[in-house]
Amino acid sequence: MESLNIRHKVWLEKNGRVLFGEGRYELLKTIAECKSLNAAAKKLNMSYRAAWGRLKASEERLGIPLVVIESQKQGMHLTEQATALLEAFDQLEKEITSLIAERTKQLSFLCTPDSDKKQESSKSS
Repeated sequence: MESLNIRHKVWLEKNGRVLFGEGRYELLKTIAECKSLNAAAKKLNMSYRAAWGRLKASEERLGIPLVVIESQKQGMHLTEQATALLEAFDQLEKEITSLIAERTKQLSFLCTPDSDKKQESSKSS
């Protein structure tokens, strides 16, 4: 039996420009984990320059600082606003994923053998 899939991708835009999305979410999560932009970039298989560019573009577009650079020993940390943004984006993703699971169940009748027969009979009519 075939399975029905509903796909989605979420990002925040303002005036047609990306503010925040999955890639920037992963970058911030990895910065929080590694406490270093360089280490985060390596872990995400991206150049330091690309990571820095995305981080700075997000800060500029959002109008808020996302990271604080402490001493060399303490490294880089997310601001409270960045942490709140991650939490809100994570919650949004969870809610959308839950809704999609619900709607997939509601539409599962589209994958029953009867729906294939109905489609064939409507084509021959």
